[in-house]
Amino acid sequence: MLEELKTAPKKTVGLKQTRKALTDGAARSVFVARDAEARVRQPVLALCEEAGVPVVWADTMEELGRACGIEVGAAVAAVL
Repeated sequence: MLEELKTAPKKTVGLKQTRKALTDGAARSVFVARDAEARVRQPVLALCEEAGVPVVWADTMEELGRACGIEVGAAVAAVL
């Protein structure tokens, strides 16, 4: 499933951008790292549930960051 994120022409990386995409209705799917802190994960998961956006889990922040094409970990990301 992370392949979708790797090849997506438009995506967000990080909490602020992903949260904005969710509230704007632009997110098609959201990716969340299992090892991200609960205080980061929970608000995003609540927004996904409210908006009906599917959540895809990544095992680690490092793995999610690599899928996004960045050299650091990422807690959340979204395909627009």
